[in-house]
Amino acid sequence: MSAPPPTGPLVTRDTLRTQLSELGVRPGETLLAHSSLSSLGWVNGGAVAVVQGLLDALGPEGTLVVPTQTGHLSDPALWGNPPLPPEWWAAIRATMPAYDPRITPARGVGVVPETVRTWPGALRSAHPQTSFAAVGPRAAEVVEGHAPDCRLGERSPLAKLEAMGARVLLLGAGYASCTSFHLAEYRIPSPRVAVGRPGPEGWETVTEVSISSDRFDELGYDFERDRPVVRGKVGAAEARLFPVADAVAYAEQWLAVHRPRDEEYLHPPV
Repeated sequence: MSAPPPTGPLVTRDTLRTQLSELGVRPGETLLAHSSLSSLGWVNGGAVAVVQGLLDALGPEGTLVVPTQTGHLSDPALWGNPPLPPEWWAAIRATMPAYDPRITPARGVGVVPETVRTWPGALRSAHPQTSFAAVGPRAAEVVEGHAPDCRLGERSPLAKLEAMGARVLLLGAGYASCTSFHLAEYRIPSPRVAVGRPGPEGWETVTEVSISSDRFDELGYDFERDRPVVRGKVGAAEARLFPVADAVAYAEQWLAVHRPRDEEYLHPPV
């Protein structure tokens, strides 16, 4: 049985550049993009064309930033999709390859970030679980100094992007994927958690702020109602554009009221 024909629309590098510019993406700005390739329609060239269109809209002076997270570099005791037999956990911890920004693939963030990660001239931050990759003249400024015990806080690229006046582009992605909201979790009372991961010298555990995207969709709905968010279509995808700083400031107030979290130390499962 043959596959059904694509429903479209037909999306090209040129239509992406044009529609991103019409949305309000400005040449020379720094843009943190969260994307869903499948939401765009039938893209001629796939993720490569999407990255080209984004870079075209930003121009040679603009910088594109994407999350290149590697949540699979984590304690197998926490895995649930699928869960693994407890008798495997020790061997997995002992043999899991450590993070290498040059070769460790991004996972769980879509194909566009992985394409940016391998783009000529791309730079990537050093955190072994929540890295970001960037292309453009401000790439080094964005990714440098990502502390190994600060996933998405003050010593991460998110705080750099906030200070730079960068904006967020949700390209077919929902607010649940908006990493900027996580920076607010570091600025309100939040529990601490023991985070296990492979390191250069073997398995290691660091104490971190507990982060969660629980209720981020609700947070995004209220943010969009109360703050200026540019909305439009790029291909078939719903697109949203707003400053990182606005998202962080709103989330800091919203989370403290609507999703307060006890200050406590969360022990990992054994």
